[in-house]
Amino acid sequence: MAEPTSGARTILEARSVRRTYAFGTIGVPVLLGADLVVAEGEWLAILGSSGSGKSTLLHLLGGLDRPDPDGGEVRFAGQRVAFGRGGALDTYRNRDIGFVFQFYHLLPELTVLENALLPSLVGAWGPLGQERRKAGRALALSLLAEFGLSHRLTHRPAQLSGGERQRVAIARALVNSPRVLLADEPTGNLDTHTGAGILDLLAARHAAGLTLVMVTHDPEVARRASRVVRLDDGRIVADR
Repeated sequence: MAEPTSGARTILEARSVRRTYAFGTIGVPVLLGADLVVAEGEWLAILGSSGSGKSTLLHLLGGLDRPDPDGGEVRFAGQRVAFGRGGALDTYRNRDIGFVFQFYHLLPELTVLENALLPSLVGAWGPLGQERRKAGRALALSLLAEFGLSHRLTHRPAQLSGGERQRVAIARALVNSPRVLLADEPTGNLDTHTGAGILDLLAARHAAGLTLVMVTHDPEVARRASRVVRLDDGRIVADR
């Protein structure tokens, strides 16, 4: 099992995770028993070639996908993630985990501020929900200002550069103050200079204590992390 070298406590863990996709009558295995331990506060990079299953593993860690039946388990803060339907999985995905994707996934009809606010609006009903919405708006404005986007609050994604779109996506991922940020090729759609700026931004959040798990096919990007593992033949192997 790929484990951190520090004595920090474990925040996220995959245990013998397997995932097979069906294409017609053919089953295509992608993960073949992946094991991974993420320490609280670390920046872990998962390195692998295109099609190696990196995104699949990240989606399993974040509850966007589920393992095969009897295909291992994912644990968060010592508790098994329940992949059945219900509020517990929704809460996990919305409150504990933040997601950043290669292609941003911003809603084109919403403004920058509205996109950043979206996760804070989920389930925010009644008096307690009103307080949550207020807190989410304050944090979204703070994050967008920190990311140099205060002058873009009313703009829509089509009016932004790629780097600006990714910064909005990161603000959205952080608006609920998640304990872990999962980043799927966060610089893969950007030029080298813009991508370096995004990595600097992530490094600053990591320095402030955020746990970060990033998948990439680029060894240069992976070197920014504090620990690197490799996904090979459906399993995690130590890299450095």
